[in-house]
Amino acid sequence: MSGHNKWSTIKYKKGKADAARAKVFTQISKEIFVAVRQSGADPNANFRLRLCIQKAKAANMPMDNVNRAIQKAAGNLEGVAYDEIVYEGYGAGGVAIMVELLTDNRNRVASDIRYLFSRNNGNLGETGCVSYMFERKGRLTVAAEGVDPDELMLAALDAGAEDVIPDDEQIEIITAPDELEAVKNAVEDNRRGYGPEGVDPARQAGGLRRYPERIQQRRYPGRADREAGYLSSISC
Repeated sequence: MSGHNKWSTIKYKKGKADAARAKVFTQISKEIFVAVRQSGADPNANFRLRLCIQKAKAANMPMDNVNRAIQKAAGNLEGVAYDEIVYEGYGAGGVAIMVELLTDNRNRVASDIRYLFSRNNGNLGETGCVSYMFERKGRLTVAAEGVDPDELMLAALDAGAEDVIPDDEQIEIITAPDELEAVKNAVEDNRRGYGPEGVDPARQAGGLRRYPERIQQRRYPGRADREAGYLSSISC
């Protein structure tokens, strides 16, 4: 009986680990699909695709899977076609939210997103209602342990970084999208070949903004002079 229970435990843990790994592989495959659709299937000319391949290697994703995803995105193999969609809306308290996602079923995901917004006291908005509050940026994260933040900051800024935000656990570097690769290479040189833990294109919120008076009165009647009239922008 003990042996049976032990095998059941091993099988359960293995199944759980396999499911988690499959989820990661699927996410990376979707990112590869979008990268190829945007800038082509040549990694040498497509920085975003190179990032996806590096992420796949870090997750121990087989190169056969990577090459198959690239070929499918390029149209050389049959497979599921993913669309990149952006939804905009407001969360509880008037927080601006942008949701960027990949899907193979636009109709299904539209109803799901609408349900999630309404369930959490939010409202799904029209295209462009909050996008003006966000800017496209490149974001890198570096573990703070064993790193001289001053040297890293100088190297990143010299390479074109816009901001370096040190923390106790990690250092966040913000760049323009076009400078992401150059700053990544500078960080690797500064860390003697060890790259950053995270390298991603991202949208950065514009910070706290104030609603126009007419919008405050409509959304927060009687509370125009309170903090509810301010809007925090976040990206999902």
